[in-house]
Amino acid sequence: MYKIRVILDTKEDVIRTLLVDSNINLEKLHLTIAKSFGFKGQEMASFYRTDEAWTQGEEIPLFNMEEIGEGISMQTCILNTTLPDENDKLIYVYDFLKMWTFYVDVIEISSEEKPGLPLIILTVGEVPAEAPEKEFVSENPEGNDDIDEIDDEYGSLDDYDFNEY
Repeated sequence: MYKIRVILDTKEDVIRTLLVDSNINLEKLHLTIAKSFGFKGQEMASFYRTDEAWTQGEEIPLFNMEEIGEGISMQTCILNTTLPDENDKLIYVYDFLKMWTFYVDVIEISSEEKPGLPLIILTVGEVPAEAPEKEFVSENPEGNDDIDEIDDEYGSLDDYDFNEY
C-alpha cells in the first residue's frame, strides 16, 4: 500500500493524500488523482519522471504514442516499479488545454493490506474554478544567443524591410 501526497501547483494550498494499492498501474493512479480533485478524468494527461528538485524528465503519457511497437504508457507502468521508494516523485499534468499541474510524492510504503482502496485520507483546500496560468521563462532571459548568431552570420535582421514582400 502506498500513501501518496498530491499537491496542486497553485498559490493556495490544495493537497490530497491518497492510499492506493502498490500494484495499480499509473492509469488507475491518474483517474484516482483526477477524481480526488473533482475532475472527471476524461482529459488527456501525462506523468513526468522527476528528481528531488522536481526537474521534469521522461514523459509517461496516458496512451502509447509510438507509431510502431510498444511504447511507454500509463497502462504499462506499475506503481511499485515506477516509484519503488519513499520520497520518489512524479509531476502530473491533467488537461493539456488548461495545464493543471500536480506534484506527486510517495510519503509512505507499507506491506499492510487495506480493503476499499483507493482512499482519500486527507483533503486540504479547494480547487480553484480555473487552472492557474503557467509562466514559461526562458533559460536565457537576457537575450537569445541563437538570434545573435544569426545576426553575426547573415548580418542584422533589423536591416531587412519585411513589408516589401
